[in-house]
Amino acid sequence: MRIARFSSGEDVGFGLIDVEEGGQEYVSRMSGHPLLGNVQLTGERAKLEDVRLLSPVLPSKVVCIGKNYADHIAEMAAVTGEPSDAPVVFLKPSTAVAGPGDPVFYPPISEHVDFEGELAIVIGRVCREVPRERAKDVIFGYTCANDVTARDLQQTDKQWTRAKGFDSFCPIGPWVETGLSLEDASDLRVTTTVDGEVRQDGRTASFIHDIPAMVAYITSFMTLLPGDVILTGTPAGVGPVDVGQEMTVSVEKIGELSNRVATRD
Repeated sequence: MRIARFSSGEDVGFGLIDVEEGGQEYVSRMSGHPLLGNVQLTGERAKLEDVRLLSPVLPSKVVCIGKNYADHIAEMAAVTGEPSDAPVVFLKPSTAVAGPGDPVFYPPISEHVDFEGELAIVIGRVCREVPRERAKDVIFGYTCANDVTARDLQQTDKQWTRAKGFDSFCPIGPWVETGLSLEDASDLRVTTTVDGEVRQDGRTASFIHDIPAMVAYITSFMTLLPGDVILTGTPAGVGPVDVGQEMTVSVEKIGELSNRVATRD
């Protein structure tokens, strides 16, 4: 199932995305919260084009895995250094989260902002110390993400919090795909385009640390809550974007997440 969070007029809710024969997409409103259970379809339905999609979840935190593709490690060696045996973990604040179509604001103190397209994991239950073999039991679904980074600040700060934590620097969406198995998610194509030009093209099969390893490692020291998001790393091809350009992250079997770079008024 594809579960979206959307607004229509002044109402905000969750809905199930479905496609009719001919390609018309609809969203069917749900009662309740899909992460809390006991949801039902209300019978209210609208064309997808007539509603505004929002970030599909509002996580308490976004936990990110860095240096998870060998080709990306090679291209970023001057900034991030050599790989380590254990996963590299950092956080983005919840205030960095943005939805599909939302602007990504270019910080006036940066002169180099990069896109980083990624597969994102959405956690479905409170969990800690999850063994590899039970990772699938705590995953609600998957979505697309863009780990936007002020690369110059990352290099000068020698750590990543400020560079990756600006408001709007974590677009996610367009919805959560709950119908993928762990095996499906372990080999998906991840691409990023800028103004329609392909800049990144990788597969999650190239992960250095696979999905069970990421979940097990993070939960070995941190409790994850329903709706928390794990960014799984980005393939090679990251690069700068300028104000006015549109970034689109596509993940096979999930969808597309597009955001345009803007300045604040």
